[in-house]
Amino acid sequence: MKQITKNHKKRVGNTGEGVVGEYLMRNGYQIRELNYWAHNNEIDIIAEKNSIIYFVEVKAVSYETKVSLEQSVTHETWQPEEQVHGKKLQRIYKTAAIWLQENNCEQDWIVAVAAVRLVSREKYATINFIENV
Repeated sequence: MKQITKNHKKRVGNTGEGVVGEYLMRNGYQIRELNYWAHNNEIDIIAEKNSIIYFVEVKAVSYETKVSLEQSVTHETWQPEEQVHGKKLQRIYKTAAIWLQENNCEQDWIVAVAAVRLVSREKYATINFIENV
């Protein structure tokens, strides 16, 4: 079994955030901030569309091939979006409130999760963008 290093996880996460950033821009979102930190908590992407602020949590996983990705999806094995649990959501809401206050922002806002499945070798990715988490 292949050893997954911390460096590999960071690289997958960074690639996933880049893929989601491009996806958001292609779909009319304006990126307001990347990797916003407050009180030891991070929001991966803060974007805006139609006067709504989106606090986006990106969860990415990599696969060796498209076939292994498709098998995983077909058999409903581990899904990256499952990593956004109640405790993580509480941290996101707390951090979002800090960002809104720091930016004197009174716009409507939502939390979204972008689950990314990557096949780096084949330069292929899928995104499941879930709004109003």
